Amino acid sequence: MNNRENTCSACDGSGLLMDDEQWKYPCTICGGDGIFKAGDSPEQRPIDVDDMNRTLE
Repeated sequence: MNNRENTCSACDGSGLLMDDEQWKYPCTICGGDGIFKAGDSPEQRPIDVDDMNRTLE
């Protein structure tokens, strides 16, 4: 089990984020693993979206 100090606060350790339409996608802060330690840098990758601004995988 993860130490609460290392749990990503953006996704609460689940590794997934959900938008207002209930679409789930990998957390862009921790990279989808649910762990964010001091000194880690957020994942910096461009996110592709469609005309409705939904993320594309």
